[in-house]
This record gives sequence, structure tokens and C-alpha cells, in this order.
Amino acid sequence: MMATAPTQPTEILHLSGISWQTYETLLEELSHRRLRLTYNRGNLEIMAPSPEHERYKRTMGRFVETLAEELDLRIEPLGSTTFKRPELSGAEPDECFYIRNIDAVFGKKRLDLAEDPAPDLVVEIDVTSSSENCLHVYADLGVAEVWIYRNNALTIKQLHDRSYIDAERSQFFPNVSISKMGEFLQQVGTIDYLELIRTFRNWVRSQIE
Repeated sequence: MMATAPTQPTEILHLSGISWQTYETLLEELSHRRLRLTYNRGNLEIMAPSPEHERYKRTMGRFVETLAEELDLRIEPLGSTTFKRPELSGAEPDECFYIRNIDAVFGKKRLDLAEDPAPDLVVEIDVTSSSENCLHVYADLGVAEVWIYRNNALTIKQLHDRSYIDAERSQFFPNVSISKMGEFLQQVGTIDYLELIRTFRNWVRSQIE
């Protein structure tokens, strides 16, 4: 097992040469801790989310729910549920949603990706770590679309031939400029949370009208 020095030692740790069995054991032993584990072919990232990260994550999740409400779309939010491809990869998204495949998982208490589809949409917040490793995992899982907030900008990645390419519009919310949402996220921590949600909701309504 070999560790590489993290950018912020108090928040993120990278380990290599980790077996799948060790990853499964750590998932169980650390289940009571507020940690996120990402496993990709022997490489393991353990992250302790910061308050800054959680503010963006919560707001971004609320934005997706607001979009669905205003566009009258059914969604199933599953937060940071752990998804795995045994012996290969596993991840806990910042936020995830079933949209297109909602009927396949609605009401289920446990999901098995050998039988169930992956989330349609995953949201990742890159304020203390990079989502690059996660993208490989999400491609393995078959996640159709990933939104990444990094450096004050929101980008859309869509899965094509087992890899992600940049996209201008979301396949799930094509009538709304998702990149514009990055400007709203820049206001996190500068104005009241509910005021920001109300402002965002009014903007969505102006877009769909």
C-alpha cells in the first residue's frame, strides 16, 4: 500500500495498491464516519467533506430538484448512495438522481448494479479534490451525465462509448442553460440560502416561459 501526499492532508487521502476486499471492509468500518470513498482499480481516495463543499453540494442538489419541479419532471434523489462494480470500482456521488430510469428503482431499499441501472445524473463539487478519478468510476457504472462545479464554473459531461465528452446542454433539462447555473453557485455563502433558491427558481421560470 502506498500513499501519495494530498493537497489538503486534513481533507483528502490517496492510497494505491488497495484490494477490493480492503475497500469493502473500509466501507463497512467507516460507515459511521462522514467520509466519502472512491475506488478505481486498486486506487482509493478517502475524503472528509469540508463545510464549503457541503454548502455547494446541498445547493446544487436543491437546484436540480427545483429544475424538476418547475419542468414537472419526476426524479428520485439518492444523495451519496454507494454504487459499485464488484472487483473494479465504487463511488459515493456528491448528489445523484434517477430521471430516465426512475421506474426501475422507485421504492427499492437496496440497489444492485448487476440488475439495476446506474443513476442518470451525478453532481460533483470540486472545491477540495478533483473529479477526474470519479469520472472513470462513473463510466464503469454507466452514469449517463455528470455535472462538475469547479473554479466557479459548471460543466456537463455526457457518456459516449464508455468515456465522457463535454456538452453544452443537459439531456435531461435541455431547455435550461446549465452552465448559467454556475453563476448562481458563485453566490453560495454570500447571500441567504433560501433567497438564493428563490432567485434561482425565478430564473428557471423565466427560461421555460
